[in-house]
Amino acid sequence: MCENKSLSKQERENIEHLGITETKNPRGNIRCLNIIGQVEGHMVLPPDNKTTKYEHVLPELVAVEENPEIDGLMVLLNTVGGDVEAGLAIAELIAGMSKPTVSLVLGGGHSIGVPLAVSADYSYIAPTATMTVHPIRTSGLVIGVMQTFRYFEKMQERITDFVVSNSKISKQEFRRLMLTTDDIANDVGTVLFAKRAVECGLIDSMGGLSDALEKMYELIEHKKHLEHDNKLKQS
Repeated sequence: MCENKSLSKQERENIEHLGITETKNPRGNIRCLNIIGQVEGHMVLPPDNKTTKYEHVLPELVAVEENPEIDGLMVLLNTVGGDVEAGLAIAELIAGMSKPTVSLVLGGGHSIGVPLAVSADYSYIAPTATMTVHPIRTSGLVIGVMQTFRYFEKMQERITDFVVSNSKISKQEFRRLMLTTDDIANDVGTVLFAKRAVECGLIDSMGGLSDALEKMYELIEHKKHLEHDNKLKQS
């Protein structure tokens, strides 16, 4: 059973300012990270925007990895996307963690939210959620030279390679979804509903919170068994 106690002042501040909470029970201690709104990068967004600030998330992920009292990380996503390099930096850290990680897409996991969703060891998507796959784009002044287009191409390859290596989708299928011209009225790309996201191999399973938590505890138990077996072999 979960501990029945009121939240401390620090826990309330973590939820309000960082979107972070922690649950503890006999099956394992889980840190929950919310990635919501727009992923904010080097440019500060207007105060009326819902944002996830990468300078808050990166050190939190390091703290989760190094904290022996935390057994796993649950990532809840409802994001429209945002800064490509900031989102990819968060995704790379999650993918590189040794502790079990599970992601759950709620509402939407669009644009750079796709690499964030697949970065976990196991990914879920809620039945009503959607994901948008499209090429990278930018706004504002762009220097119209060949080097700029080559940079965009290399950046797109980084994202494509990351998604393909952390999910079951093929590179050809991901590029096809990314460049579809008849799915979005004013853009190229594809809107994937939950069932289709699973069918194409982008997301592992369709499910809700209880499914994601059960998978998390399963991964935690598996990791504990492996560590126990390794200790027996070394002794």
